Amino acid sequence: MVNSAMTQAGETRAHGGDLDRAVARFGGNRADWIDLSTGINPNAWPLQPALKAMPETVWQALPDRHQQVQLLDAARRAYALHPTNAIVAAPGTQSLIQLMPRISEGQRVAVRHPGYNEHRGVFSDAGWLVTTDRAADTVVCINPNNPDGHQTTADDLMALSARVRTLIVDEAFMDMTEESSLCRLALPGNTIVLRSFGKFFGLAGLRLGFAVGAPETMHRISRMLGPWAVAGPTLHLAAAALNDRQWIAEMKRVLARDTARLQGLLRSVGLTEFAGTDLFQTVRTADAQKLHETLARAHVWTRIFDDWPDHVRFGLPASDMEFARLAQALKPGGR
Repeated sequence: MVNSAMTQAGETRAHGGDLDRAVARFGGNRADWIDLSTGINPNAWPLQPALKAMPETVWQALPDRHQQVQLLDAARRAYALHPTNAIVAAPGTQSLIQLMPRISEGQRVAVRHPGYNEHRGVFSDAGWLVTTDRAADTVVCINPNNPDGHQTTADDLMALSARVRTLIVDEAFMDMTEESSLCRLALPGNTIVLRSFGKFFGLAGLRLGFAVGAPETMHRISRMLGPWAVAGPTLHLAAAALNDRQWIAEMKRVLARDTARLQGLLRSVGLTEFAGTDLFQTVRTADAQKLHETLARAHVWTRIFDDWPDHVRFGLPASDMEFARLAQALKPGGR
């Protein structure tokens, strides 16, 4: 089965976070809307104290090696990297995904469907044959998978890496289940793990992601990214966030609590088929399009999928008020 994600010139693939489109179609002001269309933590790490303490020179000078080392050391600790693994920082995981066709081996790539559509897209755009059959040269595994939350065990992934020429594991939503991360294992040269900073920390605008793997592989990626790939302010702020172990531990508890609350709310209105992570829940329903549009008329924005039309994804509400508005919008009388 071949899935082409090729776009026409100037087009972009559909993603969550497109609130401008919601406002244009359903009206209101952006401030009126609850945006549940992404899997980004609505409880962001508090930036203001770190911003106030940040020297002005961080904005004025090119990023120096000391800043880069501080960030990578913080990421090593936060992701519990095996000592033989190397790590590279990039301006967002998406920028690393763009490089994967250039660093992977072969001409046929397997990507789980449904899954984050940029993986299929960038390989297709680069002329690769994209399939769901894991008997391919390169395999991309999104773990946990977005949007269905499916997890593949580390043992299964390491066994897969021995059978393929390149294995790419996108761990963008792994922060809540670090014990399952491949970062803790000694990775062979053909295996690359991608980590996202912005989703768990709620700071997607900083544009930061990491690649983890064998030193030679990471050296190749670093050379592809070029010098000063990550902005100085991002290096400074992200290092502080990754070192904030107290906030990280507390946030994992908050996300688990809010996920349970969202699941309970979905069940209470008869939406019982759902799965996901502690940053989103994806519901299966024959009325997915109708549900999405009904919520949009109440100015609650969710994510639907052109190629998975019986599913709708809910991010986490940010507050009691947002939970209450979602509950009202989901009630038959409130729709």
